[in-house]
Amino acid sequence: MSSGKLRQFAGEKYLNLETYRKNGKAVATPVWFGQDGGVLYIYSLADAGKVKRIRNNPRVRIASCDMRGKLKGEWIEARARIVQGDEAAKGHRLLDKKYGLLKKIGNVFSKLMKRERVVIAIELD
Repeated sequence: MSSGKLRQFAGEKYLNLETYRKNGKAVATPVWFGQDGGVLYIYSLADAGKVKRIRNNPRVRIASCDMRGKLKGEWIEARARIVQGDEAAKGHRLLDKKYGLLKKIGNVFSKLMKRERVVIAIELD
């Protein structure tokens, strides 16, 4: 994995995650992310469209962006996978540390609303 390609994410708060529908149409979504070495972690509601699309096709593209999805960097080809157990807990810890109170409020809200969440690991091709 080329760490040079990941430099665009240093100091950034959002990445644009492009997933693909079954018909091949791309769908881009700005998301929060945490990083551990060459792996980027995001989280989402388990029934979200991006999660369904990743289950059908793990091929994704990522780029740094602002909160509205306006690109700040170049698209990079990557693979996404839904993680569980210790790796999912690690992803949440990284996100909690990076986004602090906002993420923790989201954690409480999700728990109260009984909304299932998943963690997704993204690695460059």
